[in-house]
Amino acid sequence: MSIVKYMKILNVVGARPNFMKIAPLMAEYSRRENIHAILVHTGQHYDDTMSHLFFEELGIPKPDINLEVGSGSHAVQTAEIMKRFEPVLIHHKPDVVLVVGDVNSTIACVLVGAKLGTKLAHVEAGLRSFDRSMPEEINRVLTDAISDFLFCTEQSGVDNLLREGIPQDKVHLVGNVMIDTLLKNRAKAQSSTILDRLAINGHTYALLTLHRPANVDNPQVFGHILDAIDFILKDMPVIFPVHPRTRKNLYSTTLGQRVGRMVGLRLIDPLGYLDFLRLMMSAAIVLTDSGGIQEETTILKVPCLTLREHTERPATVTCGSNQIVGRNPQRIVAAYKDVVNNDGKRYQIPPLWDGQAARRIVDILTDKKHEGASRHQF
Repeated sequence: MSIVKYMKILNVVGARPNFMKIAPLMAEYSRRENIHAILVHTGQHYDDTMSHLFFEELGIPKPDINLEVGSGSHAVQTAEIMKRFEPVLIHHKPDVVLVVGDVNSTIACVLVGAKLGTKLAHVEAGLRSFDRSMPEEINRVLTDAISDFLFCTEQSGVDNLLREGIPQDKVHLVGNVMIDTLLKNRAKAQSSTILDRLAINGHTYALLTLHRPANVDNPQVFGHILDAIDFILKDMPVIFPVHPRTRKNLYSTTLGQRVGRMVGLRLIDPLGYLDFLRLMMSAAIVLTDSGGIQEETTILKVPCLTLREHTERPATVTCGSNQIVGRNPQRIVAAYKDVVNNDGKRYQIPPLWDGQAARRIVDILTDKKHEGASRHQF
């Protein structure tokens, strides 16, 4: 089969986790003469200041199109994205629509693309938590079922897709574009002044992030997590960049008063990419319910406790620094003690997490054979 001479790729982002995934792809497109890349921002995350900061820090070009969808229920948001995306797709007639991750923008745009007969590429395909109560899991499964190019970050993704009956020639193990972005920006993050601004030293604090409804919508569950944080505060301060949803839930209940009394718990506003990366790489331990942070701490070799019962990223556990500890305070504290008492544990890096995932993806999309990419492994 001959190499494609010219390809129009329409790329979709909608939420901040998508920005780190699209950045290396946009950079790779710019190095190719045979690609016309169009960037569509659905506006699913509508904080203009934070979005602009991420785009600026990561060197992402200004979106060609912003659908400005904003917030809403899952059904309302997904439907509104579909309604606004369809005329964009009809007008531009791309060869491929490329989506990243598992947010509502991802599933909304592939549904539109599939019904219009457009080729679809899913970056970060095949990840499965096997927990259908997570909206992201529904988005992942459905997106994979109707996509033509399935780009996997780890072997579990390949295995899951083949088990689900996806044809082997659609499945490609390429590595992790999130790690492409981290490796490119790691040195730049070292110049961040966030530690000085917070008056903290490296490796003397814990970093906490929480945003998933299962953790922050139920005050009892949230309270159990704070029980564990209370224990950690006896040893070190805890820096807590607070997601807007989390902040709203904190201060609509008595938990807001509780965190105000927790000496050493530092609630701060959400951070840009470079400041957060600096905080993460310098932390003694990270506690999170984020999928991406599980991956980032793995490459940084920083101990991570994931405050969920499942992970869709098992390589971070089998290879990396991640432990799945759930929400029970006793389990969290036991894992924390294990980390601080076993500081010399050796962590590994999953295969192909080497900063070259975007290049492999674009090579495959343009039908260039590259020995670093694997269609499937068994």
